[in-house]
Amino acid sequence: MNGAKTAISRANIALVKYWGKAPGNENLTAVPSLSLTLAGLSTRTRVRFDPGLDADRVLIGGVPAEGRPRARVVALLDALRARAGRTERAEVVSVNDFPTASGLASSASGFAALALAASAALGLELAPAELSSYARAASASAARSVFGGYVALLAGAHAAEPVAPPDHLDVAMVIALTTLGPKAIGSTEGMRHTEATSPYYPAWVATAPALFAEARRALLARDLETLGASMEQSTLMMHAAMLASRPALVYLRDATLRVMERVRALRSQGIAAFFTMDAGPHVKVLVERAAVAKVAAELGQVPGVERVLVSEPGLGAELVDDAALEG
Repeated sequence: MNGAKTAISRANIALVKYWGKAPGNENLTAVPSLSLTLAGLSTRTRVRFDPGLDADRVLIGGVPAEGRPRARVVALLDALRARAGRTERAEVVSVNDFPTASGLASSASGFAALALAASAALGLELAPAELSSYARAASASAARSVFGGYVALLAGAHAAEPVAPPDHLDVAMVIALTTLGPKAIGSTEGMRHTEATSPYYPAWVATAPALFAEARRALLARDLETLGASMEQSTLMMHAAMLASRPALVYLRDATLRVMERVRALRSQGIAAFFTMDAGPHVKVLVERAAVAKVAAELGQVPGVERVLVSEPGLGAELVDDAALEG
């Protein structure tokens, strides 16, 4: 036995979005995405394989996982057990230091941490690309959280790939939380609904690759203005496709729109700040580092904003010393 292993992974925020899956059952994305891994939003997961267990035990945030959340964890464990030629059941204990299932990419950090901790506990030494592929099978965005800094996941790709290190741009992410509870409709369900019912979905799939290419070029050129414009167009295109679904898929709240307007107002004052939203009501704002304090203070005053978080760009998933985790 290899004992328990603990990994930490960070959430990533897609600067250029993916929304929708490629045909088939491999959990591949329909369009490319570009993300930034954040140091301030992390998941810590411990995995221990034990021949005395008759079933996998999964504790997330102190609560036993049930239904689909548990099934996704077990599926990833099964894939890694098959790779290692092992059959022992596992005890999984996972905690986030940020709200879960609310549109802050907790599945990304969670499954990246699980893939690393479980593979290490099984004695597997996987290359980063292979680890990314296992994480992606559970959650497409988790493929990106294996890596730090700026990361791409191409359409139909089995693994993500690093694009630039965390310090490539002198920026931070300011996150305006507009609710502290979980979202009503999960991302997978929302994607399927959008693909099946939105007349805008084909246009989204057709135009997203060019927007990704523009953003990637801007990032490598350290052109924050163009990157920011690509970010905002990408998120608004994605939400337009959702809004055109039947019935409409509406993740945005009044406070979301107010934050977007405040960001535009700050930009009119010469501050380089650009918004993005995932499948949830929160607004993430990419900000030049010199203006982070001002932007955070401004967003904290927007009616409906419950809390403001600030995060630096972060590193990829990593193993840490084993330690007892409190649920």
